[in-house]
Amino acid sequence: MKSTEIKELTRSEEQVMQALWTIGKGFANEIVAAVEPPRPAYNTILTIVRILETKGFVAHETFNRSNRYYPLISREDYSQQMLGRLARNYFGSSFRSMVSFLVDRKDVTLEDLDTLIREVEK
Repeated sequence: MKSTEIKELTRSEEQVMQALWTIGKGFANEIVAAVEPPRPAYNTILTIVRILETKGFVAHETFNRSNRYYPLISREDYSQQMLGRLARNYFGSSFRSMVSFLVDRKDVTLEDLDTLIREVEK
């Protein structure tokens, strides 16, 4: 999925994906337990997992009659795509403009920028 455009997740789908990214692989009850409260009902979460599977975000392996689900896309790949989309749609594809906007709003401190610069220079 890395080379193609990734579909954007709904809020509920992202909530379930966050749980899956955190646990790596999990059976239904493990996914439900990992979803941050307020969490949807058990059946709702399973429906979302099946939707994510249809969309190509999740796959499963079957053990007896139980499915263990796992993400097909990493949190980092999804984040990168969404940040790129945000930069394209709101900042003319300029990450510099996006960071400048965050600095102007005081959402990013100079210490944060310093850390980022050191990370980039590595």
